[in-house]
Amino acid sequence: MNGHDGRWPRLLVDDWTETRETLHRWVQVVGRIRLSLAPFENHWWHVPLYVNAIGLTTSLMPAGGRGLEVQFDFVDHRLLLDCTDGRRRTVELTRRSVADFYEEVRARLGELDVHAPIGATPVEVEDATPFAEDEHHASYDPDAAHLFWLSLVKAHGVLSEFRGEFRGKASPVHFFWGAFDLAVTRFSGRPAARHPGGVPNCPDRVMWEAYCAEVSSAGFWPGGSPEGSFYSYAYPEPPGFRSAAAGPAGAAYDEGLGEFLLPYHVVRESTEPDRLVLEFLRSTYQAAARLGEWPDQVTSPAAGW
Repeated sequence: MNGHDGRWPRLLVDDWTETRETLHRWVQVVGRIRLSLAPFENHWWHVPLYVNAIGLTTSLMPAGGRGLEVQFDFVDHRLLLDCTDGRRRTVELTRRSVADFYEEVRARLGELDVHAPIGATPVEVEDATPFAEDEHHASYDPDAAHLFWLSLVKAHGVLSEFRGEFRGKASPVHFFWGAFDLAVTRFSGRPAARHPGGVPNCPDRVMWEAYCAEVSSAGFWPGGSPEGSFYSYAYPEPPGFRSAAAGPAGAAYDEGLGEFLLPYHVVRESTEPDRLVLEFLRSTYQAAARLGEWPDQVTSPAAGW
């Protein structure tokens, strides 16, 4: 199934492990460019990538009086580096090591006269081999990358609809390159206790800023079940949240991860996949807001829902 027929594409997590681990690190290289160039935003909203019509993009970033956009093209399998002065450079997405990809990206930035220091190591992964030394992650299956992007396109549409139902502060639907997931977050408007940190190869200060306010967060992640999972959690988690009723059938709280999961294959096999995801997102958010006693002015749905 190619995903262009309107149905949700099928991609088993185990079928693209090596490609996923390599691509995760390539995406982190590009994410580090965005981190280097983009002005700071609360909750680190200046660092994610965004789903677009060909793959993932940094969106437009300031770069020495010009603008720069970097895109993963999962249609023609290229990394595109475009400057607003009309110059473009490309990097082929093919079977190659992280070290090779890292070195070429740095070289292409130099050709564009873009100074963007890139952090030396990946974050939020157990194997934090520096990019410049990583020769063992060196896989790329273009069909798997394409299918993963198509699954992100499907998830993005539903998460965007869910985001639009909320009248309070909400994040964009964005792709966090650290955890390699597509996410959207709602805020109660109240501060939260400092996050305990402890995420592998991620400074605690990152988590302190990300979770400085009370949130209900949800998204799609290529893990947790055979074809990936939709997830939903609350921080801080209110008493009774993990035992709350969450639809649809197939959704359950994962004690190890500390969040509700809805397996992607349950969604893909449904005759109404969008409805299932929305039911999951709404029911888990409502549990977080009700048990956390969120203010009424943000829990009321936006006009039109």
